[in-house]
Amino acid sequence: MKGKFYALVLSLLGLASATSAQEFRLAPDKALTPPGRQCATMEVLQAQLAADPSLAQRMASVEAQTRTFQGNAASMASRATAGVVTIPVVVHVVYKTAAENVSTAQVQAQLDVLNKDFAKLNADANLVPAAFAGLAANTNIQFVLAQRDPSGNPTSGIVRTLTKTTSWSSNDAVKNAKRGGSNAWPASSYLNLWVCNLGQGLLGYAQFPGGAASTDGVVVLYSSLPGGSAAPYNKGRTATHEVGHWLNLRHIWGDASCGNDLVSDTPTQQTANYGCPSYPHVTCSNQGDMSMNYMDYTDDACMYMFSTGQSTRMNALFAAGGARASLANSLGGTAPRQLATTSTLSTSAVQLFPNPATQTLNVTLPAEKATAWTVKVYDLLGYEMKQARYNGQSQVAVSGLPQGLYQVVISDGQQTIRQRFQKE
Repeated sequence: MKGKFYALVLSLLGLASATSAQEFRLAPDKALTPPGRQCATMEVLQAQLAADPSLAQRMASVEAQTRTFQGNAASMASRATAGVVTIPVVVHVVYKTAAENVSTAQVQAQLDVLNKDFAKLNADANLVPAAFAGLAANTNIQFVLAQRDPSGNPTSGIVRTLTKTTSWSSNDAVKNAKRGGSNAWPASSYLNLWVCNLGQGLLGYAQFPGGAASTDGVVVLYSSLPGGSAAPYNKGRTATHEVGHWLNLRHIWGDASCGNDLVSDTPTQQTANYGCPSYPHVTCSNQGDMSMNYMDYTDDACMYMFSTGQSTRMNALFAAGGARASLANSLGGTAPRQLATTSTLSTSAVQLFPNPATQTLNVTLPAEKATAWTVKVYDLLGYEMKQARYNGQSQVAVSGLPQGLYQVVISDGQQTIRQRFQKE
């Protein structure tokens, strides 16, 4: 009976005869040039289903809620009038080389691409063929770099992790600090986006709603970010494609010959399209493949739309009972409230020495109520460095800190003083 249920769920999810670009890859000892865009999302899903039988049931529940939402005009109208859902994003930059340590500007450029693509504000939206122009959708979903971390502290939304790993596969090791990667932030409050050097010709992969929180998110090749070296996949559309998966979209060909992507307004097509096909490319007796859809495998410059049906499917996740509804109320994208300064106490009233420091940093606090002050050390991205311990007697042990610049934050609950120091 369990086997029949499992087969039924796979059929429901469009996986019963799943094929994907991963099948073009050979074993490591055999050379093969990938035919085009490589996304391992379906391969990862198959492995997760095999490892966790309960995942099929959770995903079936997500599908049931999606169908209920799609069939309820009032729910859809309510979601439409609720306004834009803004999702806080934490970008885990896991790097070994300087090139892999992508700049903050590139990260922001990637967020800009996501926001334009999901809002139908992309400059190439006007290239959608007339046959599909009425279906091209603004999804009312946007993205912002996180401004507060899970502990409520300020953050840039970018976590940088130096690793010894040369390249990563789709086994989720990049999401595990013990394996040289970076741990996920809570999936209920953030979209985790890992940027790293993927091997095996992979551009990226994502986890569908219903999967484990510790691995929830999206992984993309560092050079696929806007301006990267992975041409013709360097305009940021890999992230758009993978975030689509994260928001419960399937490949447009349904990962089977003339398969089902669970969306009614995307034409049935035979298989993935690569490169920049001319419209119409007719398959499966359709009027032409929607090859310019973000969920196909075309070049970055040749994908430029989500359909209305895809938008509805994604928005179901944020309705009542939706698998990602908590993100709509996340505070991760809101800067934490700063403590108000209610006195004229000068920054010069606090002194740090020696600066630079190697073992111990001495902190001279105002004489009045000296014991009422808390002293904490943060890096310049806003993360508290808990290995730097204040002894309550004007000294901070900093020997455990890596070399670099840090910020000492001193507060008595009413006023806050911040000063920088260098650890040698």
